[in-house]
Amino acid sequence: MSLPPFHLAFPVDDLDAARAFYVGVLGCGEGRSSAQWIDFDFHGHQLVAHLVAGGGRDAGTNPVDGHGVPVPHFGLVLSLGDWQALADRLTAADTDFAIPPTIRFKGQPGEQATMFFRDPAGNAIEIKAFADIGQLFAT
Repeated sequence: MSLPPFHLAFPVDDLDAARAFYVGVLGCGEGRSSAQWIDFDFHGHQLVAHLVAGGGRDAGTNPVDGHGVPVPHFGLVLSLGDWQALADRLTAADTDFAIPPTIRFKGQPGEQATMFFRDPAGNAIEIKAFADIGQLFAT
């Protein structure tokens, strides 16, 4: 299945910190930029960090499988191998996880590996993986 690239624009309060995080920690490619925004290649998807006073705003959390999931958040679904490699890289970078790498819905439909962390502006990011990608929308 071929998916079109997704585009997401989000606020940050420091473009240099955003660049260091998205390129240096997450491994995103950098595209066009200006003094007000930067394009990042997030596994083929276009993320655009826009300079806005105050950066990301936290609306709170929502309980999911015993964890307080940050709202709003965005992220990716990776293969299990890529998910583990990123979890290892984030751990080595001393990332402060909102929800550390874990298995959610263990033994249930939709079982998934997941982790939540924030960028320097406070935007919440979830990265997840499924042993069986066919379970992505399982009920």
